[in-house]
Amino acid sequence: MTKPMPKLALLLLAAALPFAASAHKGWLAPSKTVLNVDQWITVDAGVSTDPFVRDHNAMKLDNLVITAPDGTTVAAENTASGKLRSTFDLQLKQAGTYRIAILNEGLNASWTEDGKPKRWRGTADKFAAEVPAKAEGLKVSESQGRLETFATAGKPNDTALKPTGKGLELVPVSGIADLFVGEEATFRFLLDGKPAPNLEVEVIRDGTRYRNTIGEKTFKTDAEGQVKLSWTEPGLHYLSASVQDARTSVPQAKERRASYTATVEVLSP
Repeated sequence: MTKPMPKLALLLLAAALPFAASAHKGWLAPSKTVLNVDQWITVDAGVSTDPFVRDHNAMKLDNLVITAPDGTTVAAENTASGKLRSTFDLQLKQAGTYRIAILNEGLNASWTEDGKPKRWRGTADKFAAEVPAKAEGLKVSESQGRLETFATAGKPNDTALKPTGKGLELVPVSGIADLFVGEEATFRFLLDGKPAPNLEVEVIRDGTRYRNTIGEKTFKTDAEGQVKLSWTEPGLHYLSASVQDARTSVPQAKERRASYTATVEVLSP
């Protein structure tokens, strides 16, 4: 007979749960990424332990931003959210490359109140009103997250792909619509608009549910923030990277976590 878990162990386990939850990966899964003008795509958005496996939570679409090939912002259609995934449709009315992004940024705070731990998450403009200024043991961090995928109608262009200069971003050096098995692709990662050297980039191919291992591969950017990737299998691929530093954009926070995730489609030659 197993002994009951001590109370202290239960408390430690409960405290660890938020960190375990952070291991889940957010992803976008487009039905296609290379099409003709006026064709439609549908995109699934979810959060799960492994990319593209619909088994945990739907991704919120509140911060969905779609940039058209001319640089304007366009709206998704037929948005819906279920238990395990969200979904939306997009008609590619313009020729060129669209950037489909979910942008998440805000502050995380923790402190002690009446001997009990308190946690808060929200935007910088609400911080002063909702977090005690003299809270005991107050710790504040900033998070900047960018989750993206891309779709191209006809001839690609790069207007929608220009970096904002904020947080961690990816800039395709080789074409984002020209990813083929057996060919090398080059991407540049930027942090606040500058090259991000020695950045670890994780790549996971779709189909983890049907493999014995996740099969993730890791690469590092060079001094110019560039990473070269070779593709051995067609299909969707999940790319992710993150950094932690003290370069916050708000005075309340002392540290920052900037993350970037993209879904790209690799085609057969």
